[in-house]
Amino acid sequence: MAYIVIWYGRKGIIDKVTFDAEKTAKDHAIAMFQTRKGDDGVVSVEVRKDSGAVVFSHAEN
Repeated sequence: MAYIVIWYGRKGIIDKVTFDAEKTAKDHAIAMFQTRKGDDGVVSVEVRKDSGAVVFSHAEN
């Protein structure tokens, strides 16, 4: 099953990255959030199954 990390900015989706494992996708989202926030203006991130179900999300003001 594929897991998609979706990075959101104030104007919508900035980037999508696909992973094979949920743990890898979640770890990537957590580890990269602060960097992407500073570099790309990310305000939130979601990890979704390929079915569309959200398995993890994080947002900061």
